[in-house]
Amino acid sequence: MMLFGRKKKEEVKKPRFDAEKEEPVLLSSICTGEKTAGFRDRETGHFRAVCLIRDEKDFQKFRKEYGVEDTELRTIY
Repeated sequence: MMLFGRKKKEEVKKPRFDAEKEEPVLLSSICTGEKTAGFRDRETGHFRAVCLIRDEKDFQKFRKEYGVEDTELRTIY
């Protein structure tokens, strides 16, 4: 029993993607060039944003977290 201790924060698990239903893509803005990594539903075309890509470090982190290191990512506009 902890009287004055802090509660441990629970680790938030990011939802993984279903490779059969979704494909990993980069969404790029035509005007600003801002890129967002996420997943596109193969049936409906709906895009689910996961993270903003500011530099190569963010891009590599996205690839590692979601296990798409060996996959070529398509860019959609």
